[in-house]
Amino acid sequence: MEIIIEFGKLLIPALLVLYAMYLTVKTVLDKEIAGKEVDLRIKNQEMILPLRLQAYERLTLLLERISPNNILVRLSNPNYTAGEFQRLIVKEIRDEFNHNLSQQIYISEESWTLVNKAVEDTISMINQSGSSLKEDAKAMDLTKAVFGEILQNELDSISVALSHLKKEISQFY
Repeated sequence: MEIIIEFGKLLIPALLVLYAMYLTVKTVLDKEIAGKEVDLRIKNQEMILPLRLQAYERLTLLLERISPNNILVRLSNPNYTAGEFQRLIVKEIRDEFNHNLSQQIYISEESWTLVNKAVEDTISMINQSGSSLKEDAKAMDLTKAVFGEILQNELDSISVALSHLKKEISQFY
């Protein structure tokens, strides 16, 4: 019995020291892992932030380029019929949009929905304006019809999307 008591006297302090060492090593390793995770997040942020900023910039440029005020002037050609001009404008808008599809992974879902809606609303407005014209109408007639439609609409989805993008990007600064 005396051997067991002596063995217990040695074993219990040894187990306590071992447990204390375990807790110390675990705490040190946990802190080191947490520090490495923070470093990794910072490095990811350093890489992703410029990509996100570029996405906002590209989508802002997309919205500005497809704005009827800009696209109608940029693509204007008096030799086109209204139908030809309408198809050219719609194709240009779709090409611009398709060129920037990948940017959606860097912005919020709400922002992407607003950008998508602005593109579709602009195409819809151009198609609606084009369908109200006669077969022999010229490109200038389509331009006038689109600007007339702009004046009638109270809510401009391009402006809404641009405003939202600017608001969202301001969160980074």
